[in-house]
Amino acid sequence: MRGENKRSVMVGIFVFIGIAILVVGILTLGGQQKKFVKAIQLRAVFDDIGGLQTGNNIWFSGVKIGTVRKINFYGNAQVEIEMNVEEEVVEFIRKDSKATISSDGLIGNKIIVIYGGTTLAPPVEDGDRLEAVMPLDTDQMMETLQVNNENLVEITADLKKLTSKLAAGEGIVGAVMTDSTLAENFRSILNNLNTASISSNRMIRELNTFTAKLNKKGNLFNDMVTDTLLVGEIRTTIESFKATAKNSEEMTKKLNAITTKINSGDNAMGLLLNDKEFAQTLKSTMDRTDSAAYNLNRGLEALEYTWPFRAGFRKKAKEEAKSDN
Repeated sequence: MRGENKRSVMVGIFVFIGIAILVVGILTLGGQQKKFVKAIQLRAVFDDIGGLQTGNNIWFSGVKIGTVRKINFYGNAQVEIEMNVEEEVVEFIRKDSKATISSDGLIGNKIIVIYGGTTLAPPVEDGDRLEAVMPLDTDQMMETLQVNNENLVEITADLKKLTSKLAAGEGIVGAVMTDSTLAENFRSILNNLNTASISSNRMIRELNTFTAKLNKKGNLFNDMVTDTLLVGEIRTTIESFKATAKNSEEMTKKLNAITTKINSGDNAMGLLLNDKEFAQTLKSTMDRTDSAAYNLNRGLEALEYTWPFRAGFRKKAKEEAKSDN
């Protein structure tokens, strides 16, 4: 009887310990899965969940706030995720927040990450659906890396060919690198360019100095730019020059008309200048007139000695002498 009682006690103890371990395990797992925490349900629809399973964690700002409750097919080959999210963090999750699928570590379990949201939007409520953002597909990443590796291999091969040609002196660059004469010419060109650059800089400095002098007060250029009275006087002078030029142009036109008339020979001046026979006749007439005037003077002088006029000339001479005294 004692042996049986002892065995029954031992079995009871082991059963109690097992039940205690089971309860502790249930509580532990329930605590990790947020089974005994008040929560609300949120939803998100993805085209591909990439191996996400029920019970996987949900993170917000680096903190685990819930678990995946259920996975359902939705619409046309899409997947709807139902999430249990703790009520105490609901006020921090906004209706314009987004949900995406990530990994817990480099090769860890899949998780859902809730991020974003603005204070302009109200907090989420039970049954709300968040905008789903598809994560980067690792398979696509590997394919892209493979393509990049192939491109890198091709680029390396091309670089190898290019460096071989450069070393052999092929092409312009190769010739410059291997031909000492060509390299010297190239160096001379660079020196000339450097000299030209120095000259340009010096010219720019001189121009700056020149413009600085022009901007000083008392300078004619500065006065022309800043003195409105001087500008008005210059404008008036220019207008006077324009009027003078216009008058000169009109005078030139009139002189041209006069010279045209003179050259035409239809008038006395043109006849005198252009008709040689008329000029010769006029000259002869002037010569005869001069000769006649000379003879007339001699005749008048001779009259003084003829007896009819002698008494008159003597009387006139006496009167002139008397008036002089």
